[in-house]
Amino acid sequence: MPLQNRVDPLGQLHATPARGAWFGNRGCLHDAAGVIRRHHQGMRWICCLTEFPPRKRPLLVPGHYTELFFLDEATAYAAGHRPCAECRRPAFKAFEALWDKQFGETGAAAIDQRLQAARWHAGGRRLMPVTARDVPPGAMVQRDEAVLLRGFERWWRWSFKGYALVADPGAGLQLITPEPIAALMWRGLEVQRHRSAE
Repeated sequence: MPLQNRVDPLGQLHATPARGAWFGNRGCLHDAAGVIRRHHQGMRWICCLTEFPPRKRPLLVPGHYTELFFLDEATAYAAGHRPCAECRRPAFKAFEALWDKQFGETGAAAIDQRLQAARWHAGGRRLMPVTARDVPPGAMVQRDEAVLLRGFERWWRWSFKGYALVADPGAGLQLITPEPIAALMWRGLEVQRHRSAE
């Protein structure tokens, strides 16, 4: 029975047998029985390596953070997660350097505070209207019920199993990737994508 710990680009949690390439957390979201009870706890939403020796632990331990899994880094960024400053130190430092150039801020606390305001409001995800030309490569948008990834000269429809090529994103797009992260993508933030979108 799959656990409810696979994250979609909107940050919602699902139970699916599809595997994730990245690991992360946003606090303790589950109760003693392993049932998800909240969307997030706090502002530190991170994306980590799936293996970081010598740590190994069972999933959904009562009172500990909830282990989350993402299809790829593009999905983690769309959901509003940033690189972990411990297990992904070089990626975090590169992210922080671009953040400093864009916003004149450094440090995980400042980044997390601005990201929280950009991704969450009044109890829900913040989505922004956007045109296709204003979406950087690596960012995701929503069109009706579809979630699309902007590639280099191509668009891909997201699913838990990977991406499928689509011809045209159309109009009526909502930017899912939080605006501050999208701004870093325009500055050259490297974004790992599932092999189906390469």
